Amino acid sequence: MRNELSNRKTLLRVEGLKKHFPIRRGIFKKIVGHVKAIDGINFTMEEGETVGLVGESGSGKTTTGRSIIRLHRVTSGQIHFCIDGKMQDVHQLAKPDLKEFRREMQMIFQNPFSSLDPRMSIRHILLEPLTTHKIGTHQEQLTTIEELIVKVGLRTSHLNRYPHELSGGQRQRVGIARALALKPRFIICDEPVSALDVSVQAQVLNLLAALQQDLKLTYLLIAHDLSVVEYMSDRIIVMYCGKIVEIAKSKDLYHNPKHPYTEALIAAIPRSEYNPSVKRMILKGNIPDVFDPPSGCNFHTRCSYVQEICRQDEPILTIGGDKRSQRVACHFADELDLQGYTS
Repeated sequence: MRNELSNRKTLLRVEGLKKHFPIRRGIFKKIVGHVKAIDGINFTMEEGETVGLVGESGSGKTTTGRSIIRLHRVTSGQIHFCIDGKMQDVHQLAKPDLKEFRREMQMIFQNPFSSLDPRMSIRHILLEPLTTHKIGTHQEQLTTIEELIVKVGLRTSHLNRYPHELSGGQRQRVGIARALALKPRFIICDEPVSALDVSVQAQVLNLLAALQQDLKLTYLLIAHDLSVVEYMSDRIIVMYCGKIVEIAKSKDLYHNPKHPYTEALIAAIPRSEYNPSVKRMILKGNIPDVFDPPSGCNFHTRCSYVQEICRQDEPILTIGGDKRSQRVACHFADELDLQGYTS
């Protein structure tokens, strides 16, 4: 069940974010260029909101999440997060403030097996953040992790097991419990169900939704599947080749897309029954090389509606159609009649 957003404070503000990875070659590892994983994006998030961040592999969505939480140092731009009632740039925080920031923001990783130390029991995995931040006595910490493991749908007996003794869904629940240990306000969910069986994906998504309502959490939900983010998100951000191409409320984007790339993502959503009215869209080629992106609109090499201006001028993210909350980077957003989701 989605949150009703009204008069909520801004929790996160991303401005002009760029992350370029250097390419080194030769004996002396000379820098010969940069991979532009993120190339100037802007968006905000409100308290209690769920924002979906979608795109193909290589679009920059995971790098965005890792930059926000400071797992990557940014090339340029600012990431402001509300700490103690003030918006502060997370990449300019001093050590005392950085420790507080780590408690406020956590991340759930895509692969629950590789993100859990195989040499540690579930008990010690969940105790680690509490001991690192010196929260409570040892007995209070034990009580906290017992409450956490039950809250995510497991039994206290699971605390004595090791990651390899759990199923994929159970390991992801442990990852969720670890993210909740420090009582954060903001959680980045990096493809939280993509590594799980279809049979347990809905269970984990329902758990995340229930925890959000119970604990008043804010989610940045990263995924490549639009059907996953539509289920939980208030708004959706679509990324392509390091740039944002569309931002809209979930329902508006799902049923009335304004960017051709969004239309292609929606057409790829599996249907339970054959519908002859749904156009089958197959994008030609691959996502462009972010080492040497194309000129103009970065989607023009694969777009079915491309015109000469698309090859020359880069579109800016502006209001699309009559929806003030819908923004799109396309020269012909108001002219194209794109197809949304129809079951």
